[in-house]
Amino acid sequence: MKAEKFVEIIGSDFYTGVPDSQLKELCNYLVNPCGIAPKHHIIAANEGNCTALAAGYYLATGKVPVIYMQNSGIGNAVNPVLSLTSEKVYGIPCIFIVGWRGEPGVHDEPQHIHQGELTIRLLEDLGLRVYVIDADTSESDIRRELAQSEEWFAQGRSLAFVVKKGALQNDAQIQYQNSHVLLREQVIECVAEAAGQDVIVATTGKAGRELYEVRERNEQSHKYDFLTVGSMGHCSSIALGIAMHKPDKRIWCIDGDGAVLMHLGAMAVIGNRKPKNLVHVVINNEAHESVGGMPTVAGTMNIPQIAMGCGYESAVSVQTPEELKEKLQQARDAAVLSLIEVKCAVSARADLGRPKTSPKENRDSFMEYLRG
Repeated sequence: MKAEKFVEIIGSDFYTGVPDSQLKELCNYLVNPCGIAPKHHIIAANEGNCTALAAGYYLATGKVPVIYMQNSGIGNAVNPVLSLTSEKVYGIPCIFIVGWRGEPGVHDEPQHIHQGELTIRLLEDLGLRVYVIDADTSESDIRRELAQSEEWFAQGRSLAFVVKKGALQNDAQIQYQNSHVLLREQVIECVAEAAGQDVIVATTGKAGRELYEVRERNEQSHKYDFLTVGSMGHCSSIALGIAMHKPDKRIWCIDGDGAVLMHLGAMAVIGNRKPKNLVHVVINNEAHESVGGMPTVAGTMNIPQIAMGCGYESAVSVQTPEELKEKLQQARDAAVLSLIEVKCAVSARADLGRPKTSPKENRDSFMEYLRG
């Protein structure tokens, strides 16, 4: 089914969500200027944020909003779904569009498997009516499901469309870009060089995959690195937990702008504890690149200023390799909590691979290194 036709059939004039590769065609249509007007679409920080935005829209208009997300984001939405939109509380009807990563029987990455197994059950346990969309789902199927859900909406209850891989198509392709020239992989190479044998905690998505390949190219051990393959937005908290309990080791956290936004409060906790052995590197390409390149709001925010307001003792922004290398060396030499924001392009190699070790193997070798 065409994403445009899917949106037309649903008929809502407000969409909010967090981009997902499984929903890439829908996201591209929503972002396309020929799709829906910007005031009718907000890419939010996390899925709970989306659900609350949707609730505000309903309260202001009385119309049913649409929330889209990857199924890994269900956890972020649980609180407002149960304590805000639920028919047992305010009774705010919503339409959820959920990308089904880790669908049973379909090959996927380790971090998606358990989530995929539980997706339908989780949504039903949350009180949502669930309808699965695949490549054979017709326009009449969607119209019929929406018609049957009218009584459900009238009761203040919600519907979830669970979208299988390849279920939606979109003719228009969008090339996301910004004005920055540094590549993320270049940034990670510089961080790895500056870190030496220090610990690196890398965020979910392409950053961890690129760090793995940097180590492979340099014939270095992977034991120094913890690759956060899931739990988007939490790698800085993982890094804080390590830094606090391994004060004799310097910890480098390679983060992303979308991940920072998803759980921005983590920076306040880090700033409060002020671990002097933590360097927080935020690679800001102003995009959710790992799932398609859709924009974040990080292009209009001052991350170093936020860090300083949270209690970081040093926070800078760089855009060139020379600036980056200089600030990495300064952070390495200084015994203070530091943040380095690196502005970079929306770009990744088409042949970028994935780690050849499992998450548990990564855990074991990393912990053995920490013990040593």
